Amino acid sequence: MSGGFKEKRILLGVTGGIAAYKAIEVASRLKKAGALVDVVLTKGAENFVTPLTFGEVLGRKVYTNLWNEESEPIHIRLAENADMAIVAPATANFIAKARLGIADDLLTTTLLAIRTPIMIAPAMNTNMYENPITQKNIEELKKRGAYIMPPAEGVLACGAIGAGRLPEPVDIVNFAENILSQNLSLKGKKIIVTAAGTIAPIDPVRFIGNHSTGKMGFEIAKEAAKRGADVVLVAGVTHLKNPDGVKTIRVNTTEEMRAAVLAEYDDADAVIKSAAVADYRLAEVATEKIKKQGDELTLKLVRNPDILKELGEKRKNQILVGFAAETNNLVEYANKKLREKNLDFIVANNVKEEGAGFGTDTNIAKLIFKDGREIDAPIMQKSELAKIILDEVEKLL
Repeated sequence: MSGGFKEKRILLGVTGGIAAYKAIEVASRLKKAGALVDVVLTKGAENFVTPLTFGEVLGRKVYTNLWNEESEPIHIRLAENADMAIVAPATANFIAKARLGIADDLLTTTLLAIRTPIMIAPAMNTNMYENPITQKNIEELKKRGAYIMPPAEGVLACGAIGAGRLPEPVDIVNFAENILSQNLSLKGKKIIVTAAGTIAPIDPVRFIGNHSTGKMGFEIAKEAAKRGADVVLVAGVTHLKNPDGVKTIRVNTTEEMRAAVLAEYDDADAVIKSAAVADYRLAEVATEKIKKQGDELTLKLVRNPDILKELGEKRKNQILVGFAAETNNLVEYANKKLREKNLDFIVANNVKEEGAGFGTDTNIAKLIFKDGREIDAPIMQKSELAKIILDEVEKLL
């Protein structure tokens, strides 16, 4: 922790889901980070955790009832004192009420009066989370300025497997700290980032791929999220963990990446396409493993869709950034791609240079703009290059 919570007053709302027990550790971590924590439990939450537990952890009063013995309106005092509100876990019922502005308990009433950042961490059964009604409610809350932390994936308490798990307390606290401590210059903007390589299957066992690990794209996605953007990361084949606070869509092939990007494109403000897509695919993928026959094997390849070119043709007001990974004639090839794909700027690098390219934590790049400007980025951490790229995207936005 970098101390973003020191002397901050945090309202922690806990709703009635099985994951409510994790909120105890969230409260404890917030306290250790220097925050003064006011906990509000809904009636549903009290079926899983008790005010006594939170009171013992924090050494403070815990609030459960809108109608209390105090003469002052408690919901107004809690709202005015809070530097930030966190609701974890947030049930489907709470999310629906928050979207509609229903104020029928202390938590919902207090949140209506808050003028500081509100972070919501949904947790529920996968089918409930993926239900179009729930998704529409979440999207509406985002539009109104709420910060939504995407749930984790895995085995849920009900036995279902998929999205809906409450993230771990340490991740919740880190996500909240980013909201408090970062420059939220991209708040309200939707940024699509593509990362890693796509593959072209040969048969059920083999594929054609490339050396991209996705590190550059993941750093861009994380930096955009820190700046408050609504980030959609479309990731190809990689071992990297989904970044906190980022909607991550996993794909394998170029066709899958194209479909995922186009589904998110219309309302995007910017697309940063750092993925190393497979330009060709098999004309026909074998349904069974190909056995060794002779000394040679001939594969017929056909062109994949050019995602970046299609985005350039369809663009309205979106900012469009491409990448060019080359081994020679760097500036010439990058400028050609910049023009042909209708980009605002392109990030070019020579993958043969030491410290640049695939699989490294560092990169060396040249940013080339459609107005003729160039920015040289000497060897640096990919996280630092991500900041430079996003600084330029912000200027264009």
